[in-house]
Amino acid sequence: MVEMYSVQRYLQYDTLARNGLQHFDSWASTFGETVTALELSPEGTNYRAKTRFAKFYNLPELMQMFREVADIQTADMLKLPVPKVNYHNIKTNPSEIQTEMVAGLAKRAEKVRARLVKPQQDNMLKITNDGRKLALDQRLIDPMLPDDPNSKVNACVDNIYHIWEEHADTKAAQLAFCDLSTPTNKKIIETQEVSENAFEMIPDQFDNVYDDMRKKLIQRGIPAEQVRFIHEATTDAQKKELFAKVRSGEVRVLFGSTPKMGAGTNVQDRLIAIHNLDCPWRPSDVGRILRTFKIKKNVEVTDNGKDDF
Repeated sequence: MVEMYSVQRYLQYDTLARNGLQHFDSWASTFGETVTALELSPEGTNYRAKTRFAKFYNLPELMQMFREVADIQTADMLKLPVPKVNYHNIKTNPSEIQTEMVAGLAKRAEKVRARLVKPQQDNMLKITNDGRKLALDQRLIDPMLPDDPNSKVNACVDNIYHIWEEHADTKAAQLAFCDLSTPTNKKIIETQEVSENAFEMIPDQFDNVYDDMRKKLIQRGIPAEQVRFIHEATTDAQKKELFAKVRSGEVRVLFGSTPKMGAGTNVQDRLIAIHNLDCPWRPSDVGRILRTFKIKKNVEVTDNGKDDF
């Protein structure tokens, strides 16, 4: 909401000053409304009341002023030939180990709020980050923990494989977004050099989510050259070559993080599905599949989530 004020301050400062709205507090008290509502606590175990600047007030007057400098075009007005999107929220139940660990996060949060630990030792940001890791895969907290067959990772592997199998005739492509547990440079080099048969010789050891999912997809029958990481392309020329292979159907599953596979990723031609393993921080990071196409088609967007995280 503050962004709208910032745009007005840049483009129509005189208008704001004439109406006594040049300062944010005045603008916010005129056009904004605070709302108190219950929201989930960072550790995810209880709810708390939180007051936020969350609603617009006097909206017709605000829009009349804003339209003096803005031409607003909605998707319904533009009528661009974008694909029809089917959204799927995949919910998986936590394992017993994850349930116990979440209880541990709650105890850590209580100590932080009671100031029983120093911020350098533990803090809410660290607890929240551990919670995100735990929600993705319990092995991110401890690599020695067992691979839960009902985890987010395994649910996403199932979806990717089934879609790959269903669209074998059209060579449709898929994107998998994951911002946590990305591969290291050393692992990327090893992945590029290893053959498909060699993957069967690798012991069941967990290093990161990317390699774990790639290994499982290859073991199910997807050719190794069809599963790639955006991290393998370190230069603009390499990215251009990789994107071209996705558009041609040579690469059918591309893994990447939001920063590396965000704006400028031109792979829409054969794209049929996107999988979000963890939620990005900004709304602009969502919607890479909502682009115009030469051929109209339906696409799938799946969000993998835990009921208790």
